[in-house]
Amino acid sequence: MTEPGEGADPRAAARAIIANIETVVRGQSRCLRLLLAAMASGGHVLLEDYPGTGKTTLAKALAGSIGAEFRRVQFTPDLLPSDILGVSVFNPRNQSFEFHRGPVFTHILLADEINRASPRTQSALLEVMGEGQVTVEGNTYALEDFFVIATQNPVEFRGTYPLPEAQMDRFAMRLSLGYLEIDQEIEVLSAQEHAHPLEGLAPCATLADLRRIREAARHTRIGADIKRYIVELARATRSATAVELGAGPRASIALMKSAQALALIDGTDYVRPEHVRELAVPVLAHRLALDAEARFCGVSAESVVNTLLKSLPVPA
Repeated sequence: MTEPGEGADPRAAARAIIANIETVVRGQSRCLRLLLAAMASGGHVLLEDYPGTGKTTLAKALAGSIGAEFRRVQFTPDLLPSDILGVSVFNPRNQSFEFHRGPVFTHILLADEINRASPRTQSALLEVMGEGQVTVEGNTYALEDFFVIATQNPVEFRGTYPLPEAQMDRFAMRLSLGYLEIDQEIEVLSAQEHAHPLEGLAPCATLADLRRIREAARHTRIGADIKRYIVELARATRSATAVELGAGPRASIALMKSAQALALIDGTDYVRPEHVRELAVPVLAHRLALDAEARFCGVSAESVVNTLLKSLPVPA
């Protein structure tokens, strides 16, 4: 058996990571596949779910499975950009300022309840998420293997600042864990009866394995007909009824890259239409802005994307 970090096959490494996380996070196989696909494609994830569904545990299990550094920031209204990026502090010994790195200098960052921070602090993450670098006081610091999992509560809106469209567009996917079935929830209780499963979690892969997965995903074949299908789907959102702002070219790129990564995880040599269709809602829906009448009538962005999936012809 190939040990982590010794050139493990990217497909096998991806499946091993998912299986390792599943020892801690039960009953979330589909969400784990999509989460790893987002990470392998170089994107970031917005987890929108109710409190106590396992969002923090999922992020910790992912970091622990690949031996990555993990940090968690609780976003609050008084959080400043310097609290997450870092700040320069004067050192009286050498009479100079020294930069103290913030929590974004990590591999996996959990931005908990991101919509509770002010827009100024939210925007501080934009460059980091988009460019993989931090610019403070004219100095630029590159980040390697940086991945953001941001969370927000879909019900509680008091004291929150909705994420602007530009920042929503920076997330490759919006996912939801949801509540478990009764038997699965009983399994969770049994697993945590004496200790938390995270305490016994051991890495099954390394950051080097993750880089190989990303490289292999970039080279997963995708046909011209699938690319056209992706673009037609994104373009259809721009003229869809009830949509005020549709998905842009960045959404098309994210859908393509995520589909390549998902095909790799599923063990196929090329992207199939079902990969695109499975990813369409997680990748596109959060980027759509609906008009006021549609929101008043209870129309959701997810239903809009699902309607387009039914109307557009699927490549053979």
